[in-house]
Amino acid sequence: MLTVSRITHIAIKVTDIEATLGFYVGQLGFEEMFRLDRDGKLWIVYLRISDTQYLEIFPEGEGVGVPGPERTGYNHMCLEVPDIEAAARELEAAGVELAKPVVDGADGNRQAWIADPDGHRIELMEMSPNSFQADAIARIRGE
Repeated sequence: MLTVSRITHIAIKVTDIEATLGFYVGQLGFEEMFRLDRDGKLWIVYLRISDTQYLEIFPEGEGVGVPGPERTGYNHMCLEVPDIEAAARELEAAGVELAKPVVDGADGNRQAWIADPDGHRIELMEMSPNSFQADAIARIRGE
């Protein structure tokens, strides 16, 4: 069986690199780590989520928008936040509109949703100590 420690990055293709960086860096506060060029052109921009998790942004995407939530393929990424209400206030103060307001999720966690300039869906989640995930983790650890 493959031993995996964590997901290290998610990569997205975007149509407008400046608008995307304005959103992730300017509004969400992610830090740009570095850029890679290929054949003299910008190829990837790496943004830091944590010391071991990154968002790779590839410019020059084709088409408009992303597939809807019912389409096969990438659906969304989820960012864990310590306080969902505070996160929602911070985002709204930064000019980020909530696509879906703060609610109690079916899994027992609090969540809200936003979207980046290309429409990539982003779930914000406050992990509840009595959520299905927390219960499953305790069971797997034998707690």
